[in-house]
Amino acid sequence: MNHREIRDDVSAPIPVFAPRGELDLDSLGPLTDQIDAAVAQHGVVVLDAGGITFADSSFLRLVLATHERADLRIANLSPTVQRLFQVVGADTFLHLYPTLEDARTA
Repeated sequence: MNHREIRDDVSAPIPVFAPRGELDLDSLGPLTDQIDAAVAQHGVVVLDAGGITFADSSFLRLVLATHERADLRIANLSPTVQRLFQVVGADTFLHLYPTLEDARTA
């Protein structure tokens, strides 16, 4: 069984989402809904990617779509996410930060 969890802090001035585990087409629904709602309300979101152990093209599509319509800040890239972004060249234009605090205060 894959462990999937989304920790969020939507009460913060900038909503922070920290999904954990494997993110694929079958598991992205709740995260997508929560990010969409936060973007509509705040226009900026932080994604703490440190706990992501697997991500497929569905996750990449979510990231790119969110980046197009909001100020998406991604922090704590797990090796899996970092490699995915490097392979497709997304690391050259996404807003990536080494720490959650850096992303929050950018």
